Amino acid sequence: MDLKPVYSNVKSFYGKARIIRENGVIKLLSYNTVIAEIKDNKVHINGFYSQTSTRHLKEFLQQYGFKIGTKAQLEKMYC
Repeated sequence: MDLKPVYSNVKSFYGKARIIRENGVIKLLSYNTVIAEIKDNKVHINGFYSQTSTRHLKEFLQQYGFKIGTKAQLEKMYC
């Protein structure tokens, strides 16, 4: 399913951010690349890519009740 902006000031991510649920794992795909996963209520970020992917990531985290911050803060919290 597409990630819909709730906290972001954009109207849409135009299908470039998607959420997939598999075997209890929630995955965020940005431009068809899995950039983050939530498993057992813990986040793992697979890497940072573009500014747009980081925007998708922050939206994803907020929607699932996780803290956000700068890129450096996100790396400390979730990598």
